[in-house]
Amino acid sequence: MPVTTLDATTALVLIDLQKGIAALPTAPVPAAEVIERAAGLAAAFRARGLPVVLVNVTGGAPGRTEHARPAGEPPADWAELVPELGRQPGDLTVSKQGWGAFHGTDLDRELRRRGVTQIVLGGIATSIGVESTARAAYEHGYHVTLATDAMTDLDADAHRNSVERVFPRLGETGTADAIRTLLG
Repeated sequence: MPVTTLDATTALVLIDLQKGIAALPTAPVPAAEVIERAAGLAAAFRARGLPVVLVNVTGGAPGRTEHARPAGEPPADWAELVPELGRQPGDLTVSKQGWGAFHGTDLDRELRRRGVTQIVLGGIATSIGVESTARAAYEHGYHVTLATDAMTDLDADAHRNSVERVFPRLGETGTADAIRTLLG
């Protein structure tokens, strides 16, 4: 269902828009375009006094996987948020160790303290961090809106699957422009 409304207490949650991940090759949307749209959303939310949550990933969950993990230490600035987001002192920052922003963090508690009932999501990667966070938000009882042009993936097919098949079951989808229009 296309985005229809935003609650009075909606928060913007941007996933893994950090230097190390933004430098990876993304598809179908270049990371620079995602960052530009996400920064525009962040500015619009801040202008209306609504919460902005900037999430980064600083590690990985333990366990065996079939997909090879990068060897060695990442560069020192790998987890730093991209400067284009214009991080403000009032923004909430969350560092996570796994895919989703809720597990093992204080995100749910911080959102509830602020009276948040809905979240708008964007970031990289659509099928990993964004989808995991969207699923958890839905399970926590938040209304979920996904800014589909403010997200991208490392794999175009995985992105398309999330946007076309998974997200419509979790909430509403729309463009960054449509979401900004609903903000007024």
